[in-house]
Amino acid sequence: MKTRSLAGNCGIGVFVIALVTVAVAFGTPNWLVSDYRIRGARLDRLGLWSHCFRSLPDPLDQYQRRFFVGCRWVYDPFTTGYDRIRGYLLPGFMIATQFFFTICLIGVIISTVLVLIFFLCAGPEQRRFILLIRSIGYTMLIAGISGCIAVIVFACFGNSDGWMPDHANNYLGWSFGLGVVGSVACIVCSALFLTEANIQAKKRKRLKESQARFELEYESKA
Repeated sequence: MKTRSLAGNCGIGVFVIALVTVAVAFGTPNWLVSDYRIRGARLDRLGLWSHCFRSLPDPLDQYQRRFFVGCRWVYDPFTTGYDRIRGYLLPGFMIATQFFFTICLIGVIISTVLVLIFFLCAGPEQRRFILLIRSIGYTMLIAGISGCIAVIVFACFGNSDGWMPDHANNYLGWSFGLGVVGSVACIVCSALFLTEANIQAKKRKRLKESQARFELEYESKA
């Protein structure tokens, strides 16, 4: 039996795309960016875990005596007053985006181990070969659905009025675009691996039938 079909080989290629795009989108701070042509913009860019401000007034200080400048981790414990505006920086939709995209990344990481086993070690003669392929397919499906939920939520609320300043001059950045590509790639990868599992199951069934037919013919001749 041939180790992999075209669906399996394509699934590995699409998986590599999903792995790279999801990982880069997860760690880069360009989900929402400010128009670089606007000189007075208070936001520079933000990601899931870090924010970069040019001059953000403390939203809890009505006298605007404190401003936040530069890039910081969203859970930064060292900057004075930064912990007090965490509720402003992480509204409900942002926490939901973080949660679902983290599930997406975890699914891709788990699938990385399984895909390496599928690519380097496993073969059709092994009993759990089809189970391995299906596990990759369903894990990537969960990752893709979670990633899609994350990017849809962020697209709907990330640039809404009332959150980041100067929302009319902000737009979704390339990190968000990679998140979209990675989430879609996860679903495509899932479809390819589930197709591969179906193909391998049919091949195994045909092989067993041919072996049984050969044994019957051999016994009849004997």
